[in-house]
Amino acid sequence: MKNTIPLTENHMFRRLYKTGKCTVTPYIAVYFQKNRLGVSRLGITATKKIGKAVQRNRVRRIIREAYRLSEDSLPVGRDIVIVARKRAVGAKMQDVRAALRAGLRF
Repeated sequence: MKNTIPLTENHMFRRLYKTGKCTVTPYIAVYFQKNRLGVSRLGITATKKIGKAVQRNRVRRIIREAYRLSEDSLPVGRDIVIVARKRAVGAKMQDVRAALRAGLRF
């Protein structure tokens, strides 16, 4: 991912949940907000409701790859948190990528 760095701090996630805009699709929920940096920051979460560690890690990998493939068409300078939903476990990567594009329409 060229113009994206990881979002790792818990307070940044909580700030986005409170003050960011939210878009919900069948596979993911996307929280986003502008930042003053020259790069975007991305955080991906998957709760235990999704399943055991194998399913959660697979969903996170699929979401990360869908974001990587769509990164060039997205504006730079955003904080983004993507929350996986239960339906994402059996989803194909193309479905998640389409949901990501729909959720990231700024």
